[in-house]
Amino acid sequence: MTNIQGIEVLTRSHDYLREVTAAVPGSAWSAPTPCSEWTVRQVLNHARIDQQAYGLVLTGDRPDSDPFHPEDGLAGDPVAELDKVLRAVADAYTALPADADQVPTPLGPMPLALAAATAAMDAAVHAWDIAVATGQNRPLAPELADGIWPAADRLVDQLRDAYRVFAPAREVRPEYDRAETLLAFLGRDPHWTASGS
Repeated sequence: MTNIQGIEVLTRSHDYLREVTAAVPGSAWSAPTPCSEWTVRQVLNHARIDQQAYGLVLTGDRPDSDPFHPEDGLAGDPVAELDKVLRAVADAYTALPADADQVPTPLGPMPLALAAATAAMDAAVHAWDIAVATGQNRPLAPELADGIWPAADRLVDQLRDAYRVFAPAREVRPEYDRAETLLAFLGRDPHWTASGS
């Protein structure tokens, strides 16, 4: 994957997260999600702060809140608050030299394309969490999953073992497409519903 392709994957993941967030019904912010400890609002706060971290680390800064114990920064307009962060991250990545080799990330230095795909993985998977939790028919696109796979292959097992930030991988069924396979690898039931059915 080239640096440009990595940034395109990040942009598409941000668009997915924006689209899903804008469609959350007002009554659904406290709904359960595939992240069993968190509501829709908590998942969005986590995703927003994680993305903020990917942008700020490029300038040597960091968010004021821990993504795994996020403060609620969505008291006003959640869509506007998220958009502000995603624009800042996109601007920070597109301002990097196109031939940049290693760039800082919250997980340590990485090649630019991998850094962008890692940020994209976080944004897209949490967009999917929010979509299924709020009954939206907005699945993770297999083409987007393809762009995320390099980051998942390289990092997820290590993060799962060291920090327990992903549930154990689930069985992959023969009929799963690329996106469903990715979700299962990330410890999610690709056919999760709030009712468990």
